[in-house]
Amino acid sequence: MNKPEVVSICAPACRGRPREFCVDAALAQALRVFWEKGYDGTSLNDLTEAMGITRPSLYAAFGNKEALFRKALDLYETEKLAYIRRAMDQPTARGVAEVMLRGSVDNVTSSNEPHGCMGVITSVACGPESQTVREEVVKRGEVAKRALIERFERAKEEGDLPAHVDAEGLMRVLIAMLQGISVQANQGATREELDKLVESGLALWPSA
Repeated sequence: MNKPEVVSICAPACRGRPREFCVDAALAQALRVFWEKGYDGTSLNDLTEAMGITRPSLYAAFGNKEALFRKALDLYETEKLAYIRRAMDQPTARGVAEVMLRGSVDNVTSSNEPHGCMGVITSVACGPESQTVREEVVKRGEVAKRALIERFERAKEEGDLPAHVDAEGLMRVLIAMLQGISVQANQGATREELDKLVESGLALWPSA
């Protein structure tokens, strides 16, 4: 197991020993702020307060706000979206959908995490001045969408899905359900309500 990176950073105006902090812990705090408030809704003051560091330290360790967001997004995908990788390994297309949907519900209803999907929150709330951030989130989402289309095409070839099913259309149905889970969780939907959404969606899933 890798030891957390600890950096010593001293702003030009400070005196005495450089301030030390754990990069991993600081990044985890930044992720939580971005997840709660979205990119545009997060200020540098929000970040430095949550991370327990100064602005010069933030810039020295992570670059600017956008660079920090990209690192936080990497962490989010690695830690919070691990269920998507598990989903893609399922033997059936329905299994892929079920693991993704239930994993999403687990994610957005955790008592220890903000509600909603970080990607959805950011992509729908970015203003014109933050388009590069929105484009980054959308680009990453497109990679996942292509992977789902390929997985559903394979399911058709294997006879797991009916031949007439449109793989891209089915992918978009699944994505719409995942986004719906995030939006409804953000609006206060309960775990029970989201579980019913999943059950209803899976009941409509096409079978060969």
